[in-house]
Amino acid sequence: MLYQQIQSNKRRTIVLLFVFFILVALVGAAVGYLLLNSLETGVVAAIVIGAIYTIIMVSNSTNVVMAMNHGHEIKNADQAPELWHTVEDMAMVAQVPMPRVFIIDDDSPNAFATGNNPEHSAVAATTGLLKIMNRSELEGVIAHEMSHVRNYDIRISTIALALAAAITLLTNIGGNWWFWGSGDRRRNDDRNGGGGGLQILLLVFSILMMVLAPLAAAAIQMAISRNREYLADAGSAELTRNPQGLISALRKLGNAQPMKDVDSSSAALYISNPLKNKERLFDTHPPIEERIDRLEKM
Repeated sequence: MLYQQIQSNKRRTIVLLFVFFILVALVGAAVGYLLLNSLETGVVAAIVIGAIYTIIMVSNSTNVVMAMNHGHEIKNADQAPELWHTVEDMAMVAQVPMPRVFIIDDDSPNAFATGNNPEHSAVAATTGLLKIMNRSELEGVIAHEMSHVRNYDIRISTIALALAAAITLLTNIGGNWWFWGSGDRRRNDDRNGGGGGLQILLLVFSILMMVLAPLAAAAIQMAISRNREYLADAGSAELTRNPQGLISALRKLGNAQPMKDVDSSSAALYISNPLKNKERLFDTHPPIEERIDRLEKM
């Protein structure tokens, strides 16, 4: 059951990342047509922008994400003994290097992992999490984050975040196509006989992409996040040999209030949605009750 779930989630994530890259190329084609009347130029530009965003985020993801979420690093066990030793123990069990440890000053319980790879990873926990979790529950949460590190989910999440940012940039540029004079040029082309059925279809496609692409990017990012959360829950049960610890922690997380000062683009990284969205369609995480149900069946 456990390993079948892991393999299934990995396959789904690969498919979703592929769809994400296709979406970037389609947005680029739309922007290229609107601004330059060239689908090919737009696709190339989108791929370059996506690659640049990805390289920047992957190479410096820990510092960027921690700064976005106001995390401050603890350097030794004396600063937060229980958190430090729990991270140390779970890293040892997961057979990954000890990650950097951060604390976020927020009364809402939550945690996340980030980084490029296990050698350059970091784990953050809120002060609220440390206040309400007992040792077994804290181990379940940290083991969940260590699973993200071990499975390279942290890199996948970083790439998804970078691609979503690239799509936002492209749609912002393409959304101003009328301002750049492309609308006037296209009307002139139509008057000179350059317009036709294909041009109208491309124009409609491009405008629709400007409107729908950000929603599609958010949906793909959420789907990736949901798959990885199920996988990390299973990994936590494997590492701790005690699913009840994470089950109890998830129940507490499900009853928590939203975080007060959280970066919305980082919401998918957290173990529990820090924004507490009520709309299931736009929730970055699977429902808590479904996660608990899966753990109880292991």
